[in-house]
Amino acid sequence: MSLKIRQKKFIGTVALFLLAVLLAGCGKTGEKTQNAVALIKSFDYQDALAELDVAEEEGENIRLINRARGIAYMGLTRYAEAIECFRAALSGSNGLVENVDFDLNYYLAAAYTKDGQFSQAEETYNAILALRENEVDAYFLRGNVRMNSSNFEGAKEDFDQALKMAPDDYDMLIEIYQVLEHFDHSDVGQAYLQAALDAGGKKMDNYVSGRIYYYLGEYERAYLALEQAKEKGDEESYLYLGRAYEATGDYNYAANVYNSYLSSHDGSAELYNQLGLCEMARGDYQKALEAFQAGMQLEDTPILQTLSFNEITAYEHLGEYERAAALLNNYLNNYPDDTQARREYDFLSTR
Repeated sequence: MSLKIRQKKFIGTVALFLLAVLLAGCGKTGEKTQNAVALIKSFDYQDALAELDVAEEEGENIRLINRARGIAYMGLTRYAEAIECFRAALSGSNGLVENVDFDLNYYLAAAYTKDGQFSQAEETYNAILALRENEVDAYFLRGNVRMNSSNFEGAKEDFDQALKMAPDDYDMLIEIYQVLEHFDHSDVGQAYLQAALDAGGKKMDNYVSGRIYYYLGEYERAYLALEQAKEKGDEESYLYLGRAYEATGDYNYAANVYNSYLSSHDGSAELYNQLGLCEMARGDYQKALEAFQAGMQLEDTPILQTLSFNEITAYEHLGEYERAAALLNNYLNNYPDDTQARREYDFLSTR
């Protein structure tokens, strides 16, 4: 028994907006609240909560304090407390519906989803759509929630509506495919992809078509398109190009693709992680470990959890069980809701 390596991917639970986007433009904040926001962006949630306590003592905007508290609690996977904070922030409304109220409702729905309260999450998205019927994100996210509630027909209606409203949003299209694949409806997801490919579109370039071919399993067409797309030097083009070669079993060429980008550009956590996965597949666990650790050393790494888990996996394959167990213990302190990792820790601690 051993830990399985992880590749960052969208899981059909909830699609959170980028933290930096949601933390901006939500009203005037005091100095302590701003400090807390900066701490949250660097994943320092405990210190952020302490700073927010000081902000409240100094009389800063309580709605924005509760909002930031909710985000910090979500980072700590303390979803019930996050829900309480978001509800408190919403209750502080002056009766006029503002942008911050929609923002809070999106976060509240996300917290409900992470807490497994799918009916409450759906009701929250219903409330958003009752006031703003053209909120594409709300349709997309409600579709995710409905999939979690085993309401496939309802989810498909939401995905259909979201794609109708934003036919050229290919990132959302691919996320919809990933959600459907996660819930064993990849055939429906591939039908969406094929329809988009057949329709073309003003925004469909080699990068877009290459990604769609990748998810359709047409890897040769994928890497032919992505070879052209990477000429722009785009990180994502290199990422998908390497993945397309990995899918054909050509890990050597895939590793060359990742190294080619990393040798001439600023570090990329995604590419370091993918390079590590390639080295794992090739059986070079030391190089895999070095790649995962290089990604972890980057500032504000958005996939730190994935890299941390894969670092532990590499140590286990290297036979360094005590080191792996110690790191896994620390990992579980940071990510206590990872039930798979907790089961693995029970095994690893006996090695």
